[in-house]
Amino acid sequence: MTTPLLTDAVIIIGLSVITLLLFSKIKIPTILAFFITGLLAGPHGLGLVPIDEVNILAELGVIFLLFTIGMEFSLEKFSQIKRYVLIGGSLQLTLTLAAVYFICLILGLNTSESIFIGLLISFSSTAVVLRLLQERDQIYSIHGQISLGILIFQDIAVVLVLLFTPLLAGVSNGAFNNLPVLIAMGIGLVVFTIISTKWIVPWLIHSIARFKSRELFVLTIILICFGVTWITSSIGLSTALGAFLAGLIISNTDYSHQALGNILPFKDIFMSFFFVSIGMLLNIGFIAENILIIILIALIVIILKSSLAGITAGLLGLSFRVMILVGLLLSQIGEFSFILAATGLQLGLINQEFFQIFLAVSVITMSLTPFILAAAPRISNYSDKLPLPERLKHGFYPFPSQTEEVLSDHLIIVGFGINGKNMAKAASKAEIPYVVVEINPEIVRNEKAHGESIHFGDAAHGTVLKNINIEEARIMVVAISDAIGTRKILDIAKKLNPNIYIIVRTRYIRDMEGLYQMGADEVIPEEFETSIEIFSKVLEKYNLSPEKINDFIHEIRSDGYEMFRTLSKDELITCTLNESQNREITSTTVGSVSEGKTILELIKDYELEIVAVMRGHKTYKNVDSNLKLVEGDVLIVSGEKDQLSNFTKSDL
Repeated sequence: MTTPLLTDAVIIIGLSVITLLLFSKIKIPTILAFFITGLLAGPHGLGLVPIDEVNILAELGVIFLLFTIGMEFSLEKFSQIKRYVLIGGSLQLTLTLAAVYFICLILGLNTSESIFIGLLISFSSTAVVLRLLQERDQIYSIHGQISLGILIFQDIAVVLVLLFTPLLAGVSNGAFNNLPVLIAMGIGLVVFTIISTKWIVPWLIHSIARFKSRELFVLTIILICFGVTWITSSIGLSTALGAFLAGLIISNTDYSHQALGNILPFKDIFMSFFFVSIGMLLNIGFIAENILIIILIALIVIILKSSLAGITAGLLGLSFRVMILVGLLLSQIGEFSFILAATGLQLGLINQEFFQIFLAVSVITMSLTPFILAAAPRISNYSDKLPLPERLKHGFYPFPSQTEEVLSDHLIIVGFGINGKNMAKAASKAEIPYVVVEINPEIVRNEKAHGESIHFGDAAHGTVLKNINIEEARIMVVAISDAIGTRKILDIAKKLNPNIYIIVRTRYIRDMEGLYQMGADEVIPEEFETSIEIFSKVLEKYNLSPEKINDFIHEIRSDGYEMFRTLSKDELITCTLNESQNREITSTTVGSVSEGKTILELIKDYELEIVAVMRGHKTYKNVDSNLKLVEGDVLIVSGEKDQLSNFTKSDL
């Protein structure tokens, strides 16, 4: 006898897998696959699954989402981008709420409805934006950090909005009608959170962790999540608030990262059901009848939100290029607005017709976000060509019209992160004249106070580079995490000074060719520099002279890391350990023939020593002779030349 919920789960997961595979093949965002799954399975599609049962799983998705947001909200992360969270987040929410509120009043809606719709439109999608930023390695770019700060503010604000929505609807709700009780309840929650964070939960999790049972640890974390959520819901507060507080309580323990790693799979699974449940609510017949008005509203929402989020970035002092990127990133309506809209429908703040239009508009804006972000670099590139005031193009944060002293034959450092700081320190010690360009106004203010030669500006603009006399600079080091900005900086710099030598830092090897084509003279990929550092340490332990190690590293770098990029079982990396002893070190790759053999079994017929085993992204040193090998392992082998030659020619 089958359980109905199990049958429904199989249908939904099966449809999701099929649509995800199809959408991945044709490069369409995966979130749209969940909406389509819901549309097909729901009452307005094939009617395969009752929506009530899916809503149960979807509610778990919301709880886990708020729980993980609470866990990720550490004071350390907050302090790093507090200006973007507090100022940027409050500005974006206020501007959007005010704009939509006045538009709704003009259209004839009452005050409560106008405020509620303003709130619905104000929130952007944390799930979509962060995933896209991570996929494109832009989370640490300036537009990524501003967007992250605004999203964090929204995630916190939505908890309070959900809490007070009944008041907006004029619905009687227990303690909310009694101000002293409401104040007492708030104080009680704050005290409960502080006590739990400082004493109860750290002690409990530490005690559980001592048992070294993964199952017990995970169940305890889930118990805390559901327990705090149950407490808040039982006193008339929202489950979202409880889940967020539970995550916040765990976030400051020593086990928060382990807890987050265990919970993320649950969040991903149940959030999938949440997006499916949204798709099930869509009435395809209604959408078809009102498709033109839905598309028009979606376009208005995207333009309005992009403009206001961009203005927020401008008010924070950033350049027009960054304003465009931030605006386009936050142009969609977010997942929390779905929850808020459902609450508003229950409370009578909106009707069913508006609810359907809102769902369709939200799905369209979320689905278009990946395409909008892909087009964002091309859109932002036009900013230099527009007839705009210079202060708007470069940012409202004040910067001098010219440098304090006119430099020549100098070094330009773009970006003052870890790499930029280290470069500046080295240049200072070597008495090399240098100047730093940084787009983050807070960093500029702090470093200027300490006497650093740093200037505010977006180096992707020619005026900023001219301001630091790029025409007479010898070298430029681009050390930023913004791939879009890096390419534009290269283009502008080479046009202004074709002879300048440009060194670029990039995270991935796949970006090297494109950067060289854009004009970079040297590209340093972090991905392979880490491998070189590990390998050089291994060579040191086997008494290879510093000169030999340096020669070997130079050989790897000189051919564009081709040695690492094309490493296969037929290719060897060889260098002499000690010429007088006729010993060498080489690498070879394990094939299918030797899979399952131990180190001892593999080299028993040879006088060799296994220096290290590289498996995937891990390197094993001090290798146990009983270690079983798998196909694809790279062996670093030391021995006499003849022995190595015979070993590498054998069938591995």
